Amino acid sequence: MQPTATPPEIATHDPNEIAGLWADAKRLYLAEEYPPYASPAWQALHPDDPRRLASVLEAAELWRKQWDALEHLPTADWYAHVYGDARRLTSQVIAATNRLRAYREIQAARAKREPYTLEATPGWPPIAIPGQPGRWLTHRQEMAA
Repeated sequence: MQPTATPPEIATHDPNEIAGLWADAKRLYLAEEYPPYASPAWQALHPDDPRRLASVLEAAELWRKQWDALEHLPTADWYAHVYGDARRLTSQVIAATNRLRAYREIQAARAKREPYTLEATPGWPPIAIPGQPGRWLTHRQEMAA
């Protein structure tokens, strides 16, 4: 397959421009006059703005310090260990909550309820009274009682 486009030209910069950009970025970094890395304000900056580089310097320094701190931990999988435990603990809490909810639903279903009072409805056939064979509840009997 043949390439269809010409490769982009590599821009060359004057070393003095690069040194000036670096000096400005370092000054802004020390003065803390830059937006947080990758924030909307950072993204709105021009690529050659020294504040953009100062923000990148801060992010790189924070990353370096974080990994330096991790070297002093007993294991190198500190993140996996911490976040793995958090996920496992969360799933255990959810499972326990679901079991408790199910237990309460079962207990509520087992709770003794007041017996249902049979009432005959006008226009409907008589109702057989449970536990009393041959006895029927009719609307007329209810009215008479």
